[in-house]
Amino acid sequence: MILKELRELRRDRRTLAMLVLMPVGMLVIFGYAANFTISHVTTAVVGPHAAVVQDALPELFEVVRTEPGTSGAGAQDLVRDNVADVVLDTSTTPATAYLDGSSLFAAQTARAALARSTTPLDVQVLYNPDLTTSWVMVPALVGLVMAFIGTIITSIGLVRERAAGTLAQLSVMPLRPVDVIVGKIAPYFAVGALDMTLITVLGVTLFGVPFRGSVAVFALGALLFLLVVLGLGVLISTVSSTQAQAIQGAIMVMLPQVLLSGFIFPLPAMAAGIRWIGYCLPLTYFVQISQGIMLRAAPLHTLWLPLGVLAAMAAVVLTASVLRFRRDLAPQGQA
Repeated sequence: MILKELRELRRDRRTLAMLVLMPVGMLVIFGYAANFTISHVTTAVVGPHAAVVQDALPELFEVVRTEPGTSGAGAQDLVRDNVADVVLDTSTTPATAYLDGSSLFAAQTARAALARSTTPLDVQVLYNPDLTTSWVMVPALVGLVMAFIGTIITSIGLVRERAAGTLAQLSVMPLRPVDVIVGKIAPYFAVGALDMTLITVLGVTLFGVPFRGSVAVFALGALLFLLVVLGLGVLISTVSSTQAQAIQGAIMVMLPQVLLSGFIFPLPAMAAGIRWIGYCLPLTYFVQISQGIMLRAAPLHTLWLPLGVLAAMAAVVLTASVLRFRRDLAPQGQA
């Protein structure tokens, strides 16, 4: 029996590769990504004494913008628009340091550093004044739930249909691959949207997480993110022969999103190479959108980058899914 199982395991190259590569991958990812210590906090300095204060800041505060003509509400707008995690307003006496509470680890690090400073400062934490962890986690959990449904449930469902033979029956119907994909993912899209709404409402109700921004912009970001993860689920199903293979593929896609999207570990604390992997994951951008809208009431024009990246990802993934599905269905010469 032992020899028999070893032979079967050797034949199942995908499972064997997963058993060998996943522990190595987890070691590398945890080793470089599992870090809560932030060495640099992006900082903007505004007001008439901006140049003087900038030169006196410790190395922790990485100055990305200096605006001597900005003060007051303009300084808070820089935090809202995610220009910097810390904005120092030198037009007040004493100078005011505005911290972005939606960037939890950066705000905690900056507040501790400013508390040790000998320079008198009025420190104000915006958008999450008590630095409550749930306020930051709930918006990210909304994306994680949608990613779970879109990637794992969709891939398993489509593979189950292929094993039952119902998917092959579609090849004799006058349907294009894009029609089949739309029909197959529509129910999962509806379930994902329902779960997204439920988690958001429960997060706001049970944990007191604010929802300060536009519902329409939030819905747009959720729509694009759902299209990406549903496309990934379809793509995984096209390269999987069994439900076990689909689960393996979905885990390989989900694990980096949980660890490298900023959901658990802050992106600025990761090693550069690992951080760039995080920038290739769709959950990274939905977390930016959801936290920006729910906590900071970020306007649409400040979220153009994550929205644009998700739109591009959706186009690429869905196109690849249609091309792979066409080969599986072979729909009588139709595209």
